[in-house]
Amino acid sequence: MSSEIEIRRFETPDQLLDMKDHGRISIIRMTDGTAGMHAIFEPGWTWEADEKPLLGSPASCPMRHTGYCFSGKLVVRMLNTGVETRIRPGDFFEIPPGHDAYVEGSERVELVLFAPPEHQH
Repeated sequence: MSSEIEIRRFETPDQLLDMKDHGRISIIRMTDGTAGMHAIFEPGWTWEADEKPLLGSPASCPMRHTGYCFSGKLVVRMLNTGVETRIRPGDFFEIPPGHDAYVEGSERVELVLFAPPEHQH
């Protein structure tokens, strides 16, 4: 393990999922494979319409997300149960695979998500 501090910035991501007028996800990967994602979802964003096509159109989001909400309200629905959970500013959350989501209301949603190396696809 390195004793050097590694710093990365979302302004210069390794990968960018551009959802045009509805938002973007900037992805950075650290040397050890840990990933950080800065997600911005504009009002009207839905996983179904805006992100699903960029992921190859799976039935639901196949990823586990651990993160923190800075602004807005994101409604996450588990497809196997239909249960909807609202994520609000100040929430630290873990979302299992098998969900979809949408922005509720007129405020932009801003999240930071973290993924350890074993979560990478």
